[in-house]
Amino acid sequence: MAKNNPISIPVSELRLGLTVKLPLSWTEHPFLINRIELKEQAQIEMIRGLKVQHVLVLAGAELLDEDVPKEEVPIEDDGFDEDMPERDVKREARVAIRKSQKRFLDCVNDSRSLVGKLGSDPEGAYRLSATLVEQMLEHLFEQEAAYLALVSAGEQGASVTQHGISVAVLSLMIAKSMDMPKKDMRDIALGALLHDIGKLRVPDNIRRKRGPLTTQEINFMNQHPNYGHEMLSRSGLFPEEVLHIIRHHHEFIDGTGFPGGLNGKKIPRTTQIVTLANDFEDQMTSHSIASPQVALGYLFKHRVGKHDEALIATLVKVLGIYPPGTLVHLTDGSLGKVMMTTREVKQPQVWACSAAGGDPGLRILMNEDVSIDRVIKIEELSEAAIRVLQADAPISYYFAALEA
Repeated sequence: MAKNNPISIPVSELRLGLTVKLPLSWTEHPFLINRIELKEQAQIEMIRGLKVQHVLVLAGAELLDEDVPKEEVPIEDDGFDEDMPERDVKREARVAIRKSQKRFLDCVNDSRSLVGKLGSDPEGAYRLSATLVEQMLEHLFEQEAAYLALVSAGEQGASVTQHGISVAVLSLMIAKSMDMPKKDMRDIALGALLHDIGKLRVPDNIRRKRGPLTTQEINFMNQHPNYGHEMLSRSGLFPEEVLHIIRHHHEFIDGTGFPGGLNGKKIPRTTQIVTLANDFEDQMTSHSIASPQVALGYLFKHRVGKHDEALIATLVKVLGIYPPGTLVHLTDGSLGKVMMTTREVKQPQVWACSAAGGDPGLRILMNEDVSIDRVIKIEELSEAAIRVLQADAPISYYFAALEA
């Protein structure tokens, strides 16, 4: 067998540890890239649910049994080159989603490096943070009208850094909609990125606890804004506006927040914006199944008077009628998950399938005589549809990397 040639195997022989490539175009499978390292059984089940009989094994062939039928495929002639698909609107949408995903992962990696430097190299951490903020602003202002894309780090839950990026993205979208000065937007971005840094001083058994926290644990957790402020103020490098966001991102305009019980007159607009974006994100992660609709509903029902009404209205405008991550029923009977907002709010880009989980693919509703007729709950989906739509995956946001 040629050393660099992949082999073709039946999908029935897939197993964890393999790295495979699908004989499908970009629009015919739900994965962000066509080179898939099989780390979870759910990935295997998703591939088995696609209309494909064989896959190419790019790495890990030694894990296969000797009796598994194999066929060598010259890599230069495999016919599945990801750069080959004809350019069209659907392809452009998939490229945009993948580009947003890559940018999000780059931000996650940079944020982790930034956090790692805070103690040992504060000046290096500050330089890296400033670079990261400028990069995010560049992505935000690439287009006159900014849109949101659904992204993921491929983990079970959002880390402090992932959560910070998603909050920063939402906060910057709000700030842009309000035509705020670039200086304020830089403070918002940096404050949002690091707003939960103090949680790293909270013991893991409290921070990652799945069940309800005790009163003592809640009190400990509620100290994280003070911990974060202490960590960052020690260097003397971060602006006061950023430090205010770090310390007061759980304050409400009615004075019922913590740690200072500040009211609206004492909370700068920059801090109020991050507080709202963080509250929305926290509501998504606090429920067993992340849902933008549940989070927005919670804000309208339980946060009356705690956030400025104009800011809430702007957040709703930014998210759209169907925020990315929303599970929907289409007028043709298909099911879908919103992947990216568009100028036509009722016709976003969705990853869709049949009720039984068949015929998966990216659909550009603006190009079809199809729209969303209602939002659905995960309980309404079959197990196959849940797998295909990745309906139970955590939700994070990044700016949609649309072509000019």
